[in-house]
Amino acid sequence: MIEVEVRGDIEYAIRQLKKKLQLDGMKKELKRREAYEKPSVARRRKQAEAKRKLRKVARSPRD
Repeated sequence: MIEVEVRGDIEYAIRQLKKKLQLDGMKKELKRREAYEKPSVARRRKQAEAKRKLRKVARSPRD
């Protein structure tokens, strides 16, 4: 669960929360669930994500 402690400045706390949601991928997931996604579109999206992930792993320097 994502938590942000508020110590006075609410705007700062909101910015921190948004940043944590974005890093966690929650923001993208909520946006994706706003509308129905056809199974064929979901399959294409998942394949594209997998390709991006493989390219990222391939270009990262190996230890």
